[in-house]
Amino acid sequence: MRVYHDDEVDDIVEVLRKDGVISVPTDTVYGVCARCNSEKAQDQLRLVKHRPLTKAFPLMCADLNQIKEICIVDECSEKIINKFMPGPLTVILKKKDSVEDFVNGGMPTLAIRMATSDVLKEIITSLGEPIYMTSANQSGEPTCTSLEEIEKSCPLLDGMLDGEVSFGEASTIVDCSGEELKILRKGPISEEMLKDVIL
Repeated sequence: MRVYHDDEVDDIVEVLRKDGVISVPTDTVYGVCARCNSEKAQDQLRLVKHRPLTKAFPLMCADLNQIKEICIVDECSEKIINKFMPGPLTVILKKKDSVEDFVNGGMPTLAIRMATSDVLKEIITSLGEPIYMTSANQSGEPTCTSLEEIEKSCPLLDGMLDGEVSFGEASTIVDCSGEELKILRKGPISEEMLKDVIL
């Protein structure tokens, strides 16, 4: 399986444009990604991970402007995004009507992360759309911790981007789609830290 490096962004983007699936390092774990505006790409990602149709994929955006293109960002959630992203945080936001139902199974919300490295931001920006981002493993199994494990666990990948990950705690997930913030998964960013920003 081909291993890409940081200076081969154009080649990685070409694979993604053709609905391929690539493994990439993030700030917390190795992830696998595909472009979000293609049902075929999503199908390929599900095939790589054996992930059921009932589970939607989180999206990774390049920056706040790209988040605003697909989600409704109110004053509270914008403060949180500006303070903690990019970083180990996933925000749940109401999606805009312009987002196709297949992107998240027709649900009213999207789970959003922001690019956690310069190379991921460059990939997303060059691609011109957000990417699905999910952990590199078979659905329900432990996350892979090396390129060797990824290749063994996900042999249907179209390539892997080399790089370091911290193997830290999984991201905090906060639901910003309702009237009150709800922590759906505890992580490095605590409820107190989040509330300090919006009070």
